[in-house]
Amino acid sequence: MFPRARRFLAVLSGLAAACALAAATFPAAALATPPYEVTEEKVFTIGLAKTAAEAAKVADYWRPDRIKQAEEQSPASPGSKIVTTPSGSATPKPSLAEAGAAGTAQTTGATQAQTAGTAPVAPKTIGKVFFKFNSKEYWCSATSVSAKNRSLVATAAHCAYDVRRGEPAQYWIFVPNPESGIANGIYVGRSISMHEDFPGKGDYDYDYAFVTVHKGFTWVADKDAKGAVTYRKVEVGRLQDKVGGLKVDTQRRTGNPTYAFGYPSGPQPDGSRPFNGRSVQVCSGTTSLTRSPSYQLNLGLLINNCTFTAGASGGPWLIDYNPATGEGFLNGVNSLSWNLKPDGKYDAISSGYFSVYALATYRHAEKLPIS
Repeated sequence: MFPRARRFLAVLSGLAAACALAAATFPAAALATPPYEVTEEKVFTIGLAKTAAEAAKVADYWRPDRIKQAEEQSPASPGSKIVTTPSGSATPKPSLAEAGAAGTAQTTGATQAQTAGTAPVAPKTIGKVFFKFNSKEYWCSATSVSAKNRSLVATAAHCAYDVRRGEPAQYWIFVPNPESGIANGIYVGRSISMHEDFPGKGDYDYDYAFVTVHKGFTWVADKDAKGAVTYRKVEVGRLQDKVGGLKVDTQRRTGNPTYAFGYPSGPQPDGSRPFNGRSVQVCSGTTSLTRSPSYQLNLGLLINNCTFTAGASGGPWLIDYNPATGEGFLNGVNSLSWNLKPDGKYDAISSGYFSVYALATYRHAEKLPIS
């Protein structure tokens, strides 16, 4: 069993864009009912669509028209509450935006805390996850990661598991490179692996998850005898074989130059909408420690000067990143958005620290079966 991670007064921070959790006072977590598995390394695994029949049901739900409709909707945030921090406060509180079902607004381009120059190349592994919490559709950002089963997605835990209801997401799929439609496939979630303290306690130190996915497929349009459009499924194989996968790196110090990617779409606290969720955005900076008692975040990584909004949750953080090639190592995911200055705009994001627990979760998930 791994030793419990040491708690710091300041924690590393990340981002939360799509989350069915809300408010500054975090509700008590409700643990899922069995069947689920918890390993000695505190890895909690629970199924999504495990059988072929269950996967087919999810696939049939997410036909092209439904995916398009989801992307054209605005992010929903019932009950979410904006929290600002007075200047000089030692422990700012983040605002956790609700899970977003894609917003529509004019984009202002990439959000970057970096010097002007050639725009960084986004890894082709990045995409969106679509899912339902309590019969309501949401979406988040995510990425394919390198794995032994060649079928693994990394995202925020709150983009795959509903802590308030104590149950995993329903109808969960991953669509890489959504700018090109579904050409690179639709991948139905099979199981979620995360640290047990996220589903058990709602602890945002562990707001990351690794989701195994079934082999992918795409929809091909046909016409029936009357000329009406119909769709048929065409298999595209395993996720990593199709778009590749980021390598995972853990237990790194703070102060690393880091790039955060995602599909922000929701409004800023002041109501403005700088993003439309239709193209991947990036911000960058060096990481520092942060914490938020409201979310039990004691060891988080923060990137300042990042204005990501709802929709970016779960997007990858890359270190040792080459902006020219899009190559780098996954070292976090967007978890919480922060409004450090009382100006009505998010200005930082945080991620739970990728410790030995993140490594254990990843190593467990990459060996799980996909069929």
